[in-house]
Amino acid sequence: MSSVGYDASSQTLEIEFKNGNIYQYFDVPPSEYSELMRSQSVGIYFSSNIRAAYRYARL
Repeated sequence: MSSVGYDASSQTLEIEFKNGNIYQYFDVPPSEYSELMRSQSVGIYFSSNIRAAYRYARL
């Protein structure tokens, strides 16, 4: 991942990957974002807990 952003008011997680693709994940609770940012490996946490669990759109 190149960058991670989060909008708490809409509970939208935005991730830019190293290949330049940008995805938004919807209805991600603030606690999930906090856990992602605290994890030792953001990539592993994302793959295990977010990728298939939330609706998303590629921008």
